[in-house]
Amino acid sequence: MSNTSKNNLVPIAIIGGLFAIFGFVTWINGALIPFMKTINELTQAQSYFVATASYISFVVMALPASYIINKIGYKNGISLGLGIMAVGALVFIPAADARTYWLFLVAIFIQGIGMTICQTAANPYITILGPIESGAKRMAMMGIANKVAGALGSIIFGAILLSGIDEVNEKLGSVSIEEKTVLLDTMADSVHAPYIVMAITLFIFAFFIRKAPLPHVEATHDEQIAGGVMTKKTIFQFPHLWLGVLALFVYVGAEVIAGDTIIAYGISLGIPATEAKFFTTYTLMAMVGTYALGVFLIPKYIKQKTALVVSAILGIIFTGLILSTSGFTSVLFVAALGIANALVWPAIWPLTLDGLGKHTKTASALLIMAISGGAIIPPLYGRIVDANKHELITSGINDADALATASTSSYWILIPCYLLILFFALWGHKIKSWKK
Repeated sequence: MSNTSKNNLVPIAIIGGLFAIFGFVTWINGALIPFMKTINELTQAQSYFVATASYISFVVMALPASYIINKIGYKNGISLGLGIMAVGALVFIPAADARTYWLFLVAIFIQGIGMTICQTAANPYITILGPIESGAKRMAMMGIANKVAGALGSIIFGAILLSGIDEVNEKLGSVSIEEKTVLLDTMADSVHAPYIVMAITLFIFAFFIRKAPLPHVEATHDEQIAGGVMTKKTIFQFPHLWLGVLALFVYVGAEVIAGDTIIAYGISLGIPATEAKFFTTYTLMAMVGTYALGVFLIPKYIKQKTALVVSAILGIIFTGLILSTSGFTSVLFVAALGIANALVWPAIWPLTLDGLGKHTKTASALLIMAISGGAIIPPLYGRIVDANKHELITSGINDADALATASTSSYWILIPCYLLILFFALWGHKIKSWKK
């Protein structure tokens, strides 16, 4: 990989700010789900379409985003993506005024489109903004910005959107239709101020990105000379790319399980919700601490491949400890998955993009599409829990014990995920071409 600037501190700081925006906007979904459920009077299943709307955008838009970035470049692509995210934020205003759920989903989807363009540009940009050997270090720095801003976004929007939600939910069953409408309309109006501020901030950031001192960087072309003739590979001739996409797919699923199931898991074990509501923060802090460790260690003391191997092995070990323990101890091992997960994303990107040359932007789009693992694997965990719980109940175990046992035992789904990551770390990333 090549790079046109030796001093990349300012560009890294700018892209770090961009990753902070990603984290801030993404983690808001945790507050939006119960908020939407109340103001739109949704079922639990319907409320989770908030997450679905975000994930669908990565699948639908990643390849078009790659085409756009090929045409206009990384910097202009990031600016365009931020502008689209700002438009999505503004759509929240009429959605709140009409209190129409599908319009909220459209707003989230539009923001997802903008974020997909930004992610498709920013991830390969930070990877090739310097030596490929230290790509995981730079990605770990981005991870710290992402998760810290995500925690901040969750706290701020949780305080704004969920203020008084328990009281509102209690009143809904006993008030008249007119009073219910007033209650819900008033709650929906709380969207206005934060999303207007978000839109303005995103538009400002989009403008300054256009003017920012971001150097133009391109991956070096990997063309081979055979018999004096230059051969140009297609995207399908890089096995390590497709294995990297698969590894990232299962990783995102594992990361979402570690962060999104831990609260429900604690409650299923009989831990009060007043305590369990902080469990996601445990996972998040474990990731931030490990990101910081990665910044210090990679590549001076350990290679990014080694970091990935260790991460996968820790994932397998922690999963085994979840399955073999109970109560709060088991919850702590779910949180410890944050340690195992933190350096996987930063390591997979440079190992996958190494040697792809002109195909880097398209490969980045495929890696962004792998984020859909977060939409598929966690619901699969939930279905396994339901099936195991039903089987235990039919065998005579009471409902509470059946749920606790099923919730614990169903974490086995993480083991094949970490085994696939381990395969990629040890062998998969080395398979640069198909053997004849």
